[in-house]
Amino acid sequence: MARDHRTTVSNVLVIGAGGAGLRAAIAAHDAGREVTIVGKRLRTDAHTVLAAGGINAALGTVDPDDRPRWHFLDTWNEGYFLADPRKIELLVEEAPHRIRELDAWGMPFARTPDGDLDQRYFGAHRYRRTCYAGDWTGRAMVETLHQQVTERGIPIVERTYVSRLLVHDGTCFGALAFDLASGERTVHLADAVVLAGGGHTRLWRRSSSRRDENNGDAMYLALAAGCELQDLELVQFHPTGMTHPEEWAGQLVTEAVRGEGGHLKNAEGERFMSRYDPDRMELSTRDRVALANYTEIAEGRGGPNGGVFLDISHLDRETIRQKLPRMHRQLIEAQMLDIAEHPIEVAPTAHYSMGGVHVTPETGATGVEGLFAAGEITAGLHGANRLGGNSLTETAVFGARAGAAAAAHSDELSVQLRSKAAVTAALDELDACIHDGNEVVRVGQRELRDIMWEHVGVVRDERGLDRGVARIRALQELIPELDVQPDSQGFQDLAGVLDLRGSIVSALATALSARERRETRGAQQRKDHPERDDERQLCNHVVRLDDDGEVRLTSRPRVAVPAHLRDWAEEAEAVDTAGRLLE
Repeated sequence: MARDHRTTVSNVLVIGAGGAGLRAAIAAHDAGREVTIVGKRLRTDAHTVLAAGGINAALGTVDPDDRPRWHFLDTWNEGYFLADPRKIELLVEEAPHRIRELDAWGMPFARTPDGDLDQRYFGAHRYRRTCYAGDWTGRAMVETLHQQVTERGIPIVERTYVSRLLVHDGTCFGALAFDLASGERTVHLADAVVLAGGGHTRLWRRSSSRRDENNGDAMYLALAAGCELQDLELVQFHPTGMTHPEEWAGQLVTEAVRGEGGHLKNAEGERFMSRYDPDRMELSTRDRVALANYTEIAEGRGGPNGGVFLDISHLDRETIRQKLPRMHRQLIEAQMLDIAEHPIEVAPTAHYSMGGVHVTPETGATGVEGLFAAGEITAGLHGANRLGGNSLTETAVFGARAGAAAAAHSDELSVQLRSKAAVTAALDELDACIHDGNEVVRVGQRELRDIMWEHVGVVRDERGLDRGVARIRALQELIPELDVQPDSQGFQDLAGVLDLRGSIVSALATALSARERRETRGAQQRKDHPERDDERQLCNHVVRLDDDGEVRLTSRPRVAVPAHLRDWAEEAEAVDTAGRLLE
């Protein structure tokens, strides 16, 4: 790998080409800044394209009584009161404008008979507030935003891996990256950086993420730069991932299938959600449906591939093709299964990181000067359980805010910081990663995914978490033994070892946080602590790296509810939560 490197300069560098990154870039450009986007995948193939079901806003086009107030209450309540109420407020107040904006830009939303935006139910929403484009809403959003980026002439550097954020004296001034095909290194200098690199759900054996995304690598970049991560233990397991074949295991069967009336049944043919949430049935919250599915499987009522059955065959074929075209096609391609005639075998799959970088709600500021973050990599919005459809809304609302804040930071600078020492250290780090070894990266990645699934999975306990922490720490010893060499396939080995480095640190932080949260709350299910503990655990667990690079865990009280939101929050907290599903 050549030691030489290229240098580019821009006002704002955006890392990540998904919904949050693209929207941030548009906002920064529209504020008059020069912007560059870098991404690991091809420009229209970021993880956002897998978000199938929809995007939320209290538009009231189908249910006129819906208001941002109700959207706030649903998000706050179903997050089990751990979220930042100010961040929820910003989401629900600005969501209608951001969705109307996407519509004006040509996003092909489904329409009501009178031509307005159609909205459908998603789990735990009291009103129909989920706008959608068939069952490929995420892809439609990315393609719409990409068209706006293209029209503005914003460059996207694709197939590029960011190995280090460049930081000097607590200020971020860019990033070092290399081309995944050629290995060419580029120092991207910038006045401000927006980190929109996704979460860490690929750390689990069953995951809705693809192989080279959501490995926790962006979280590691933030930690190494001096950021705090919070709530990493709060990982949403989507109730319905595919069970087979192996190469498809964990891939999402969208919540839209349940939103359109799908029934969950066990191997005995029982529609079992009547025993877990008889009022909302399949439209219950994701954490409750996931645990219900897990329980049915664990107690021996699962199917031949270790799942339960999601049945939409009672709908007519034309409705399925119109409302769920991608799912209809996906199951035929993967299993030769026609969902208009046969049920889908499904099981929980790691789907969304509700924790991440601690940021200021209004700007996405991380606490490291010049570094902002948006999207799934951030914490604060979802609390202990995310409502379906809120993630795409999050990318639109907070991507725009982070981009605008990064542009404002650039505009305020009177001098651009540079540090040759920081650049040299980042280059030296890459050199040190390339060496002969006795093991291949994929072995370590598979071992880590097995550890996380077995010990930090849907249901957890102290003994399993202790074992998981010990095994993750032992896996760190594998890094020097890895064989990392450029070859005819490019620099995938180098990307793999950097992914594994970030994955191990993110996994350790997650396991330590899960152990410390000795209660059951939302997605955190502790069979040895089956009750919610508001007296001791109404807090956020926070990790950062110390001077020796070790993960350090602390806790702090949940963000106080501002006076102007107190009535809304208290109304949500007054909801009777008796009977919530526990192991």
